[in-house]
Amino acid sequence: MDSLVSMRVFCLVAELRSFAAAAERLRISPAMASKHVMQLEKRLGTRLLNRTSRRVSLSESGTLYFEQARQMLESLDEVEAAVSRATVVPRGMLRLTAPVWMANPMFARILADYQARYPEVTLDIDLSGRLVNLVEEGFDLALRATGSPDESLIARPITTVAFHMVAAPAYLDHAGRPAKLADLSNHALLHYALYPGESFSFAGERGVETIKLNPVLRSANETLLHMAALEGMGLAFLPKWLIADDIAAGRLVHVLSDQVVFEGRLFAVYPSRKYLSAKVRTFIDFIVADKRMR
Repeated sequence: MDSLVSMRVFCLVAELRSFAAAAERLRISPAMASKHVMQLEKRLGTRLLNRTSRRVSLSESGTLYFEQARQMLESLDEVEAAVSRATVVPRGMLRLTAPVWMANPMFARILADYQARYPEVTLDIDLSGRLVNLVEEGFDLALRATGSPDESLIARPITTVAFHMVAAPAYLDHAGRPAKLADLSNHALLHYALYPGESFSFAGERGVETIKLNPVLRSANETLLHMAALEGMGLAFLPKWLIADDIAAGRLVHVLSDQVVFEGRLFAVYPSRKYLSAKVRTFIDFIVADKRMR
């Protein structure tokens, strides 16, 4: 039995979590798919998949083998395509990690449009907000807003993201509407926990002015800060994509929008591989070209 074929069968079963679905995709019988995986397990001397009557899951050894085998097969496909000058159809699981605030309607629309164009790609997206190790954890790609990307990885700039200070009208009606930077002092702040300090410096009429706010809620989860702002708890710095619909509907309003704004660069970050898989390459090209990302 061809070991390379068995490896491809195993990887597809692992991605789809189903022998039947993988067999249908490969146009073989479920029994043959199972035989390929068992042969692979026999050769490696370890169980790769845990099987029950209802589900299939990766074992600890299977998780390690799957990530390495998947990358190897993708690289092989890319090399063969380059030699034969053939077009590789993007397919398989694209594992992506991104900031929590990417859970917004605009990004969801972009994902839907990408998947419609490349229906053989399955998107697996982590929005936990933690800084993952792409290589060790088997992620293909990360979207990161940072001023200094990891030098051990390839970072392609995508766009600049503006973070605006916003508040609910009800909060401003109660606490007052700042007309100048000095008016921000001691306003209630929904504080992003990964930002050090409670003071912020902005360019004002009298030069750089430092404003100290009063944190009433701290969290590293921008979704919670967003919801708290909607509830009128205080001021929050939130990315434009997360608040666009709320601004349009009047649920949130900008505060000193011409003075109080941060801008960060969003990068597509991926491991340094000589042959970038078609699914990663097309996804990066797709979001870079999409005008909604501007």
